[in-house]
Amino acid sequence: MPFNVVLVAPEIPHNTGNIIRLCANTGARLHLVKPLGFELTKKALRRAALDYQHLVDVTIHETIDSLINIVDIERTFVTTSGGEARYDQMAYKDGDTVIFGSESVGLPVDLLERFPDERTLGIPMMSANRSINIANAVSIVVYEMWRQQSFLGASVQPRQYYS
Repeated sequence: MPFNVVLVAPEIPHNTGNIIRLCANTGARLHLVKPLGFELTKKALRRAALDYQHLVDVTIHETIDSLINIVDIERTFVTTSGGEARYDQMAYKDGDTVIFGSESVGLPVDLLERFPDERTLGIPMMSANRSINIANAVSIVVYEMWRQQSFLGASVQPRQYYS
């Protein structure tokens, strides 16, 4: 069963486009929780480079609770720049869910408070910085989750040289 990547109130279409591409390439499912900072029309998706959407399972949720009702809450992780648990020290399993907040404000405090410290993930970074770009943060965490599953389903293409 693939991992679930959740974006709560994503604001920047190109970040979401990068995450769609990431999910397509890792086999993860993507869940977007409204409000969205962009339209999901075909024209808008194409303009924002969200053209990998046909390669990934994307579900739109009206509220975070509608998402929480369909995932295993005991295997759900939230992310924040001040997360108590390092993302790389978790033991991930098939079907796990990881929730990321919006670019400008992260996750709401009331949502973070629903999860114990050991499932509140952080990514180490230099102390003078406040956050990592959301697309980069999702990539870091999802690839660690997938690595722990020995990159199940991946194919490594032989290197091609161009002259």
